Amino acid sequence: MKRIALAALIFAAFPIMAQVTVKDPWVRATVSQQKATGAFMQITSAQDARLVEVKAPVAGVIEIHEMKMEKDVMKMRAMPGGLDLPAGKGVELKPGGYHVMLMDLKQQMKEGDTVPMTLVIEGKDKKRTTIEVKAPVKPLATAPSKMESEHKH
Repeated sequence: MKRIALAALIFAAFPIMAQVTVKDPWVRATVSQQKATGAFMQITSAQDARLVEVKAPVAGVIEIHEMKMEKDVMKMRAMPGGLDLPAGKGVELKPGGYHVMLMDLKQQMKEGDTVPMTLVIEGKDKKRTTIEVKAPVKPLATAPSKMESEHKH
C-alpha cells in the first residue's frame, strides 16, 4: 500500500503555518454492534503545533486519547487539551499509545472501507488549520484491546 502524505491546507487569510505531514493513517475494523474503534497515524510538524480536534462523519464522539502504564495497569484517558506535535519530531498514534478514539460509531468499520477525517492543527500563534485525511480500514489482526471494547460514553 502506498504511503499517504498530506500537507496542511493553508488558508490565505492566515499567516503561513508550519507544514504538517500525516503518514500511514488507518482505522481498526470493527465487528457488528461494536461502537468504538481507534484511528492511528504518524504526524510530523515542521514547527511546534498541537493536534486539537479530529472530525469524522462515521462517529458521534471523537477524542484524542493516550494509553500509559500507571502502577502496572494500562490506563486510557482523553486528552481534552490536544496532543503536542514537537517541531521536527514524528508523533506516532498507534495501538497501546496515543490514538484517536472514534466512539458512537454510526456503522461497522469494514476492511477495505475508507474513513474521511479532518485533523485540526493549532500553531503556537493559536491559528488553526485543517488537514483532510482518508484512512483505510484495516482488518482486526488481533482482537480489540480490552480498553477499546469496554470504552463507552
